[in-house]
Amino acid sequence: MSDPDGADRLEDPSAIEAADPGGMLRQVASSAAQIREARRLAVEAGAARLAEEGRPRAVVVAGMGGSGISGDVLAAVCGTGCPVPVVTVRGYRLPGWVGAADLVIAVSCSGGTEETLAVAAEAARRGCRLMFVGAAGSPLADLAERTRALFVPVRSVGQPRATLWGLTVPLLVAARELGLADVPDALLEATAGRLEDVAHRCRPASEPFVNPAKRAALDLMGDIPLVWGTSPLAGTAAYRLCCQLNENAKYPGVYGELPETDHNQVMAFDGYFARRSADPGDFFRDRAEEAEHGIHLVLLRDADEHPQVRKRREASAELAAARGVPVTELAAEGVHPLERIATLIALADYVTVYLAIALGVDPTPVPAIQDLKARIVE
Repeated sequence: MSDPDGADRLEDPSAIEAADPGGMLRQVASSAAQIREARRLAVEAGAARLAEEGRPRAVVVAGMGGSGISGDVLAAVCGTGCPVPVVTVRGYRLPGWVGAADLVIAVSCSGGTEETLAVAAEAARRGCRLMFVGAAGSPLADLAERTRALFVPVRSVGQPRATLWGLTVPLLVAARELGLADVPDALLEATAGRLEDVAHRCRPASEPFVNPAKRAALDLMGDIPLVWGTSPLAGTAAYRLCCQLNENAKYPGVYGELPETDHNQVMAFDGYFARRSADPGDFFRDRAEEAEHGIHLVLLRDADEHPQVRKRREASAELAAARGVPVTELAAEGVHPLERIATLIALADYVTVYLAIALGVDPTPVPAIQDLKARIVE
């Protein structure tokens, strides 16, 4: 059940600050600064050297959690027209096909993620081209020195999940140097500007009726979000939103991407968690069995949608509404894929932090993750 004081809490900037002792909102608001700093660090580290060996056969990004999403963002920005595959590995093992012709980029905000270290070491043994991104003075930095890998240091803003752009921009700069993505400095600065604009609109002092993130958070309270992206790029943002729901708001979420969701998840509109009768004129339905809360469709709209996907998005929203399933839409802004995914992710991050605050949940700590780590330590 939702917290009845949640709406009041989001109207009071002092209450928001008190409910966010770890400063997660400030961490999210640092995204623009992260882009600028990470670009400089990547250039200073010598990312241009990657082009000396020519274009790799494939780019493999190894990372977990908030670090792993950097590989998905890279793939989304490179797009389906990228001349080489860009894949993300989340786990302890490198795929068997990866070899000396491939570039392996290991990303770990802390520089100590065990899965990522295992993959990075295996890539070094296979003779892969190497680039590591993580904390200075960390085990990953030590491994980079031993294997002569290009190393880009990252300054964490607090939590790895809030340092997304500090972790991702070095990958974008690398892709630029390899001719895989068109991300000039002017575009990086324009994207930083868009993130500053989102931060202004979603600032704590902005009232819920004009703050898109607060409004969406209040709409979602108590519901189970089905988060659907309308393109591969928006699908990546949908995955990010659900991860942030989990970590920031300690809340469930189901992500997907059109058109695939219209072949499976759409059936949830007719199921147990569809909270109202499909026929409001059916006076014989048992109102006592109607749930106060249920599923909630969240559509992340990309500006570049396949024409058939656009039709499916519109039809899906109509179908949901006809069955009493609420619909919330968040739209990407900008023209370039980097601008579009950055604005969707920024909105998603703010929504999940405000949802946590509305529910009376501290968005920063992740005790279950820490407890799990403690249980598997040898």
